Amino acid sequence: MSKKVLLILLAVSMLFVFGACSQSEKPAETPAEAPAETPAEEPAEEGGKLAEIKDKGKIVLATAADYPPYEFHKLIDGKDEIVGFDIEIAKAIADELGVELEIVDMKFEGLIAALVTDDVDMVIAGMEATEERAETVDFSIPYYQANQRMVIRAENQDEYIEPKDLAGKPVGAQKATTQERFVFEQYPDSEFVGLSKITDLVLELQNKKIDAVVLAEPVAKSYVEQNADLYLAEIDLGKEDPASIAFNKGNEDLIEEINPILEKLINDGTVDRLMSEATVLADQE
Repeated sequence: MSKKVLLILLAVSMLFVFGACSQSEKPAETPAEAPAETPAEEPAEEGGKLAEIKDKGKIVLATAADYPPYEFHKLIDGKDEIVGFDIEIAKAIADELGVELEIVDMKFEGLIAALVTDDVDMVIAGMEATEERAETVDFSIPYYQANQRMVIRAENQDEYIEPKDLAGKPVGAQKATTQERFVFEQYPDSEFVGLSKITDLVLELQNKKIDAVVLAEPVAKSYVEQNADLYLAEIDLGKEDPASIAFNKGNEDLIEEINPILEKLINDGTVDRLMSEATVLADQE
């Protein structure tokens, strides 16, 4: 074979080698049928507590219905119903929101827990917006403020005049309430007795198991007017902090909707009227 032919064959073989290398380094084309990747859709933003309530068509209220005239059980047309001042406030709120009102009755000390676990939407129970509670839940604007009074047996009305007169004696209040604090602060020398229900405290008073009970004034007057053996002591305990509605944390949209409703009820005199009507209802046999 001539030298010229060998040179030609060598040149052709080099062309094949370089061509193969060039083909292998070329990036693969994306098949037409493979769709381009798209970012996953983010979940839709929740509408908030107010939207949730309107969607389900009801707002769930938790209260402790043994606190007349704020909230209490009453036999109406042969049916046991929960009525009272706070209940009427809740009804007014439900009406303004355009939803039904569902009432859950429980012990006072369990109200905050039910709210935090979202078992209920709000708590209206003559509840004071204390700093301690505000660490766990949020509050509306105040809607009512009452004086604190002491209920004793009528037979002791000339005996129990000042805090010192009850030194060493059992003084009762509902557990986890403003009244409990009043007893500890103003009657430090008395023996505190805390029970879950006001009705039980009053019964203990009548049975001479305790000597006095501290209650909000409308509540104290209601029990005294219904029981001739009880007396409203002439002892000035001062005012409690005003009552507010409690909500779970993160429900600012609901609070912002309800605060103007409360302002309207306060400013047009509805709150005072409802308290007066509830007191009358509580006094009826």
